[in-house]
Amino acid sequence: MAMRWLTVVAAVMLGGATVPPPEPRVTLLRPAAVFDGVDGVAHVGWQVLVRGDRIVAVGPSPAAPADAQVIELAGTTLMPGMIEGHAHLFLHPYDEATWDDQVLHEPLALRTARAVAQAGATLRAGFTTVRDLGTEGAGYSDVGLKSAIDQGVVEGPRLQVATRAIVALGAYGPKGFEPGVEVPQGAQEVSGPDQMVAAVRRQIAAGADWVKLYADYRWRPGEDSRATLSQAEIEAAVAAAHDAGRPVAVHASTPEGMRRAVAAGVDTIEHGYGGTRAIYAAMAAKGIALCPTLAAAEASARYRGWNGAEPAPAAVRLSRDSFRLALAERVPMCMGGDVGVYAHGDNAREMVLMAAAGMPAAQVLLAATSGNARWMRVGDRVGAIRAGMLADLVAVAGDPLRDMAATRQVRWVMKNGAVVARP
Repeated sequence: MAMRWLTVVAAVMLGGATVPPPEPRVTLLRPAAVFDGVDGVAHVGWQVLVRGDRIVAVGPSPAAPADAQVIELAGTTLMPGMIEGHAHLFLHPYDEATWDDQVLHEPLALRTARAVAQAGATLRAGFTTVRDLGTEGAGYSDVGLKSAIDQGVVEGPRLQVATRAIVALGAYGPKGFEPGVEVPQGAQEVSGPDQMVAAVRRQIAAGADWVKLYADYRWRPGEDSRATLSQAEIEAAVAAAHDAGRPVAVHASTPEGMRRAVAAGVDTIEHGYGGTRAIYAAMAAKGIALCPTLAAAEASARYRGWNGAEPAPAAVRLSRDSFRLALAERVPMCMGGDVGVYAHGDNAREMVLMAAAGMPAAQVLLAATSGNARWMRVGDRVGAIRAGMLADLVAVAGDPLRDMAATRQVRWVMKNGAVVARP
């Protein structure tokens, strides 16, 4: 009723005339080259035409109206907005505060304010879409952050969130306290398939786009990781999540944890440092993507005193070797670095390390664009520069096909057709 009254008042004020909505702005982008996220090639001289929030044309000379705004992006490669496949916006680098201190001592309001700032830094670094794989003790705050971004309350990438994540009872942290004291945990604990199904359903009801499981972890500080969730528990989670139309991401770094996850038919495996040739072959056969998180292993080693000189510490070498083995077995690659362990806004650090470890530059860029869009089930909207796609675009200095470090030199960002950062 109120809306009808406002419409009548507006019509009276305008003399009964109907005022058509304004035409969407048309923008012509002129970079040095376009990497479209489809064919793995930098197309020199191509231009991109945007109307409103959509790409309408791409090519050597798209037909643009006379009143189109022209944005010159000389010396840059225009790419699809990059996609981060493994982030924790509610964490910040461990050399600033340990994981335990963040989970136990930082107020939720502080963690949320920091997440807002970190979301903005991520967007300005050219990452227009992010899969956030767990709030690490911050409950369902990622659902609220996602809504705030979607409503334009704060600046940030579009998010897919996993809320609390799920672990085996007693297998996560924080640890090291009086056993009789209930200490807040960094994820939701379950024991048995029934509790697992209940946790999956509660998290989805609360807003989870992904279900995140920990197939293995350390039972006590200082111990090696071991498989924690049983085969039956993982299978129950996958069945419940897939029934609800939600994919499943699994933290797994031991051979047995990975084997159980693969057998259960999960969608992505995170880390995978203990993967064997047989496990990777099984992942490839099932189309299960690997998020190798090389940057997390490297950052953690630097926090322990490594200066980057070779030979690298054993954990870094293991992450590189497992990644190369997965490449050799043709495992689909997700680009995700576990950012939060290191600084948000430095997401491209993972891309540089993937290229340095032997992945061809074009494949790294495809993994960070159309590849991640495919695993995240948004390939019909983002991840490529094609007519009809959302205008999520980033211009980087130089040519990332020649030097992947160019992805860390962002000169301009557009999300949904709106310019975020200018040259």
